[in-house]
Amino acid sequence: MAEETERNPDDTAARAVTEVLAAAGIRRCYTVPGESFLELTDAVDRHPGMRLVSTRHEGGAGFMAEAEAKLTGVPAVAAATRGPGAANLAVAVHTAHQDSTPMVVFLGQAETDRLGREAFQEVDLTAFYAPITKWSTTVHRADRLAETTARAVRVATAGRPGPVAVAVPGDLFGQRVGRREAVPPAAPPRPPLGTEVRDRLASWLVRAVRPVIIAGGGVRGAEKDLVRVAERFGTGVYAAWRRQDVFPNDHPLHLGHLGLGSPPETLAALEGADAVLVVGCRLSETTTQGYRLPDPARARVAQIDIDPGQVGAVTDLWLGAVADAGTALRELAGAPVRAPFRDWSAARRLWVESTAVPEEVAGHSGPGLHPWAVVAAMREVLPRDTVVTNDAGNFASFLHRGWWFRRPRTQLAPTSGAMGYAVPAAVGAKLARPDRTVVAVAGDGGALMTGQELETAVREGAPVTVVVFQNGLYGTIAMHQARELGRLAGTRISGPLDLAGYARSLGARGATVHTREELADALAQAVAADLPTLVDVRTDPEVISPSSSLSGLLGG
Repeated sequence: MAEETERNPDDTAARAVTEVLAAAGIRRCYTVPGESFLELTDAVDRHPGMRLVSTRHEGGAGFMAEAEAKLTGVPAVAAATRGPGAANLAVAVHTAHQDSTPMVVFLGQAETDRLGREAFQEVDLTAFYAPITKWSTTVHRADRLAETTARAVRVATAGRPGPVAVAVPGDLFGQRVGRREAVPPAAPPRPPLGTEVRDRLASWLVRAVRPVIIAGGGVRGAEKDLVRVAERFGTGVYAAWRRQDVFPNDHPLHLGHLGLGSPPETLAALEGADAVLVVGCRLSETTTQGYRLPDPARARVAQIDIDPGQVGAVTDLWLGAVADAGTALRELAGAPVRAPFRDWSAARRLWVESTAVPEEVAGHSGPGLHPWAVVAAMREVLPRDTVVTNDAGNFASFLHRGWWFRRPRTQLAPTSGAMGYAVPAAVGAKLARPDRTVVAVAGDGGALMTGQELETAVREGAPVTVVVFQNGLYGTIAMHQARELGRLAGTRISGPLDLAGYARSLGARGATVHTREELADALAQAVAADLPTLVDVRTDPEVISPSSSLSGLLGG
């Protein structure tokens, strides 16, 4: 009894978990508070090294955590309660899984003595989250929570990063446990290529005639080494889907972005390559243009990835190496051989031309702004190191093509194509990097899925700018319907809506613009403001993509 009375009443499992998280460098927990993890939110809120961010929806909490982790490389925490909360959070966790983003997810669960009885909001959370996480588990003892949390951090950051889900019955966080010192987790292993593989790759790149590199998210943190490798071996460089910031777009060896609707002329250098080195990229469906490129029948393909499950998973390889992308690039940059100069200016020029605002935009006379004009105004006003978060939707094809990413870690975009990402992602990014200009770009569909997180931005002091392309359509699906069916169904949404007024009702600033000049002025004011700002841009629904019109597709 004496030992029990001497124990600090704050020595709960929740406090032990929080100490582990803080020791790992985790600084924020994003959540909609739930009754099944009361002590966890309390412990995070009271910890001097952490910040509890209460959001308006679990999906917003998850997207904020994902964006912070993607931007910083350090996991953030998202927490949700039982069935409904866990279901709301799942979209963001799936995004982290496909984007290889480290996250630690806590899911409140029914109390221990009620498990398995279909208790209030009970779901088998371990099974639910297993397909969208690296590891999913349920903890059944309070004294194992700190240990499991430390393991969760290790799993989330080791190898190919990703989310980990820990379900915790509601009676565990508040239990008293013995105090132990929380130590920072060991740095995850960064396996090298080794001299033999490095020299083999280097010789192959030197002998090649038209070698190119496809760089993915695994290169983040090693962008300078990628530049050194490209310059040493005279390779053109393509950025994988929504990984446009891994290589400076203003570099003469940058050849383009392997995204949706990539212009055929910008793919020509990849199609004509005789050697393709894939670094830190899982070769997704979009990056490979439908698993079509690179073509091993035309070119030898080598792949470097830290996850052995990804090496050779979607294409035949001449060489596959399990290694950390950054470590491998540093090794290659120090290889004793150097390739002769290769002229990529023609391929580079084709990409540059594809990013130019078409001449007809200046004379556009539609019912709203041409989407190209929106991107042009952004290029004119926003700083070059702006962190851009973008949503899913056809508006994004103009952004992907027209915005140049010149600095590392300036693009936050879901490869999973999740709608509703941009606004909460911008909030998470601004909280993690308050010194940076952060701009969310969304359509009216995605903006109204999670736009309520502007209130979170106001409350948390995160002055982000949100640019909304409002055209009254679910544009991507409208395009597919028009092309495949010749008619539309369910894709026309109400508009124009007073989205600027909506923002003001949440405590933010709002502006509605109809011209490029108004947009440029609104953007300049927004980035200088001390409150979040939504800029409602009325765009022409007829301009459905950079290469097609809605009426043209319907007529065709």
